Amino acid sequence: MGKLDGKISIVTGAAGGIGAATAARFVREGASVMLVDRDDAALAEVARAIGGDRVAYVAADVSDPDHARRYVDATVQRFGGIDVLFANAGIEGRVAPLTEYPVADFDRVLAVNVRGVFLGIQHAAPHIALRSRGQGGGGSIVITSSVAGVVGSRGLCAYIASKHAVIGLMKTAACELAPLNIRVNTVNPGPIENRMMRSIEDQAAPGHGDDVKKGFLGMVPLGRYGTNEEIANVALFLASAESSYCTGAVFLADGGFVAQ
Repeated sequence: MGKLDGKISIVTGAAGGIGAATAARFVREGASVMLVDRDDAALAEVARAIGGDRVAYVAADVSDPDHARRYVDATVQRFGGIDVLFANAGIEGRVAPLTEYPVADFDRVLAVNVRGVFLGIQHAAPHIALRSRGQGGGGSIVITSSVAGVVGSRGLCAYIASKHAVIGLMKTAACELAPLNIRVNTVNPGPIENRMMRSIEDQAAPGHGDDVKKGFLGMVPLGRYGTNEEIANVALFLASAESSYCTGAVFLADGGFVAQ
């Protein structure tokens, strides 16, 4: 018996490392999953890799209200409802000093990372509420924040601001949606072995990304980057009835990054 048997989930940012790993884990645990990302070809590849008839995909820009409505409606039409929203889509943006940060880039990061989460919750929550009443554990919304949501860092003003913002959004949603038996939490990864960290490392020191990585590793007490699958494990816990008394909380998965 899987931890998500019979559940219906949306995973945004599903073409990325954490999204793809989480979608695959959700399906293995019995869920039906709608994959959402901007890259249609990458989504098709993730869907093929997962396999089976409990996975589908729709290409969408999470920051666009019409697209958000469309992927939510597509999920309901394909699978019959929604139990879990994993609002995971996010971009790192540029690495640049705050005083030199391009306004257009700042706005784009906030649009994807914050407005995208807001729109996902706004459109999915009413559908989750229809299935959450009387269910053990109720419905669940899991938002990907970051250690960047609880600390500052040079060169990442837009990303840092966005990941702090979604924690505030999560807390508000947790209060408002609790009467509907919907739990809302964030998972906050530390450095993870995936494309986003490669981008941050290479932008921070072009041609010397390995040196930047060594610096990050020195900030992680466990001495390594995490894996996409380790974040998927936390997302699974928060999506399942095992976290039935958890809402409004920040769940760090960072190897001790913020403990120092």
